[in-house]
Amino acid sequence: MFKVFLALSIFLTSLNCFAQDLVLQGHVFDEKNTPVPFANVVLLSVDGNDIISGTTTNEEGAFIFEVLSKSKYILKVTFLGFKPFSEEIDLNLTPKFQNIILKENIEALEGVTVVAKKPTVRRMVDRLVFNVENSTLSNNNVLDMLNHTPGVLVHDGLITVKNSRPTIYINDRKIHLSSEEVQQLLEGTSGGNIKSIEVITNPPAKYEAEGGAVLNIITSKNIVAGYNGSVFGNYKQGSEYPKYSLGTSHYFKTKKLNTYINFSDNPKREYENYRENVNFFEDNMPSSSWQTIIERRKEKSNKNINANIDYIINDRNTIGFSSNMLFSPRKKTKSFVNSVSEVYNINQVLDSSFVTDNRLVNESFNLAFTLDYVHKFKKEGEKVSFNLHHTNYDFSGFQNVDTDYLFPDQSLIRDNRFQTFSSQVIRINTGQFDYELPINESSFFEAGAKVSNIDSESILNQFVFINGVKEVDFDNSDTFLYDETNYAAYASYSKEWNSWSLKSGLRFEYTNIKGKSITANELNKTNYLKTFPSAHILYEINESNKIYFNYNKRIYRPRYNDLNPFKYYYNDKTYTAGDPSLKPQIDDVFTLGYELNEDYTFELYYRNENNPSLQITVQDNEKGELIYKNTNISQSISYGLDCSVYKDILPNWYIYADASIFYYENEFFNIENNNELLKIDKWSLYTQINNYFNFLKDNSLTLDVSYFYVSPVVDGPGESTYLSSLNINLKKTFWDNRASLNMGVQDIFNNLNFTEKIKYQNQDITFKSEKENRLFVIGFNYKFGNFKLKSNKKEIDLKERDRL
Repeated sequence: MFKVFLALSIFLTSLNCFAQDLVLQGHVFDEKNTPVPFANVVLLSVDGNDIISGTTTNEEGAFIFEVLSKSKYILKVTFLGFKPFSEEIDLNLTPKFQNIILKENIEALEGVTVVAKKPTVRRMVDRLVFNVENSTLSNNNVLDMLNHTPGVLVHDGLITVKNSRPTIYINDRKIHLSSEEVQQLLEGTSGGNIKSIEVITNPPAKYEAEGGAVLNIITSKNIVAGYNGSVFGNYKQGSEYPKYSLGTSHYFKTKKLNTYINFSDNPKREYENYRENVNFFEDNMPSSSWQTIIERRKEKSNKNINANIDYIINDRNTIGFSSNMLFSPRKKTKSFVNSVSEVYNINQVLDSSFVTDNRLVNESFNLAFTLDYVHKFKKEGEKVSFNLHHTNYDFSGFQNVDTDYLFPDQSLIRDNRFQTFSSQVIRINTGQFDYELPINESSFFEAGAKVSNIDSESILNQFVFINGVKEVDFDNSDTFLYDETNYAAYASYSKEWNSWSLKSGLRFEYTNIKGKSITANELNKTNYLKTFPSAHILYEINESNKIYFNYNKRIYRPRYNDLNPFKYYYNDKTYTAGDPSLKPQIDDVFTLGYELNEDYTFELYYRNENNPSLQITVQDNEKGELIYKNTNISQSISYGLDCSVYKDILPNWYIYADASIFYYENEFFNIENNNELLKIDKWSLYTQINNYFNFLKDNSLTLDVSYFYVSPVVDGPGESTYLSSLNINLKKTFWDNRASLNMGVQDIFNNLNFTEKIKYQNQDITFKSEKENRLFVIGFNYKFGNFKLKSNKKEIDLKERDRL
């Protein structure tokens, strides 16, 4: 039996070896006998209709296919600048394949200038589409692309659209990270795979009612299997400290499996200087003034890991898993704050002073996981998708505060010390489905539903030292439990006919909230049902003129930290406090626009904000304290005129310019004076001009010069001084666009520092902010493998995570 088994094993092994001999391999060269790396090689059915497999050549121009069945195939090889190669292969004859010679395509080489074409702008019924595929911007990262996009401004670590922060999507999948983390992620993402950027200032019903404008980044498609990756680094030098950003991403695609992983680390140290001046009142008369200088030095290193895997079950069914993990380790997340406050009497004579030393250490883990399933029906374009999501957010922090009170001669009056331990655990669970149905060539229907639950536990334990003995401060310690469940459903319909385009929708959201303070034994319950209609109409007068009208209703729910009723002290006289009874902000936005030649756009808008929620600064004149209070103000309205132009000046110079003149009015309550209703308003101007220059024959050298200006603006009860910034960036690409090096200076004249004044009735506060805004920047990016592949990277599509 052993001999029979051995003979059978040898026989089967021989068959297996014979089967593996059906391997198709070869090399690709140009007419100069130079290997052609990363050429696309596709194996088709003999009729050319079905793709059997695909790969790319390696650095030596070699490729290989493992074929398990004898049949006839079409082998097709393509590469930019060469004529396509195609030949029938009969594996029944076990061919000995020779080297493939690609011949130069003169027309394709001349078409390289098309690759460096100017990006185009197209107005659709509900959005502005900025087409960047194969444009001069393809060599940039995605953050650079956004800074070139009409209506979008990137500065001071923020991305803004028409003076507000947008929600970022990739292929209609939302990025749920902080503004700083989003910027770091987009800086490390190549723009070579980006097809277009959609600017949706009034999002339709499909998008969640939470938030304002939407930026949707659409990636291009590529069927070829293979691998690509990139490494990137960024260095910024401020007046005090250097800042770094580095990372790597990798993408691998087979016929059925797509995988993507990205890791980035952003170690940095920052310096901030604040000056506060508070004039306190007694019986409506000035009694004393406090002048404070605050120096803050922060150290942090956020580590971000994104990983996705998609599996194509068959032509109609796909399943995917996504994860987003952000770590802020305790050893690298520190803050050192030193403040000196001088107290002057009514005659401006120094009365006393106090010096505070604050040491803060934080740690956070933000873990998010999503499971997706998509089913396509027989009808072209009809599909249904399901989504399950879980987020686990865990934050902890320790603060030690020492304060010395001094006489004018700097002798010690007394000292005070307290410590704060804080933690917050948030769990988010959601389920969602969406259905899309093309009714005919000119009309489209979509609908969906979502349920989400947020469970949060926040703990604050404060300790004081009495005669050197550590004791619990029960008046400033508490546990706050928060539970929120939201049910949502939407339907949307769009149609095009003649010169008209219409898109309308309606979204319903029912929210049930329960908040409980354990120490105070207070329970707050609330629930509400809100409807969010949207309408978009566009009329194309002719090829050069379009007019459009948009309306939608949006909601801004309070951030989770803003709901905590804790008094979190920064020093003995300054603290922040939340409000568990905060109401959501509801906005109604109307826009009437006109577009000329796709180069000029003019928009009139009106926005009404009901119960805006924001953090306002209040001085307690009786206790001599400064309070950062999260609260609702009564109402805000704004209206204005926005103008933009995106146009060529010379063949290698084009500009984007945007200007807005707007009126902003706030109605707010004076907490210090029986909640008396007050009003502050102002006309303001915002403008930016971006100049883009291309040099060299292949446009591999670019120069960006941008300038923006914002006149004094009001926000709540405060008014800020003007801001302006001049930025210059020079970029050079190398090695067939595989590598790029950029250098530049941000905020050359250091005009991003500002002063804010809050002055009404018995409130008189002035803040002056100075940060490291002027930065020298140098960055490097290198792409390897077949970098023309489409990446499957996705971000967690969950609005609730924004409120962490």
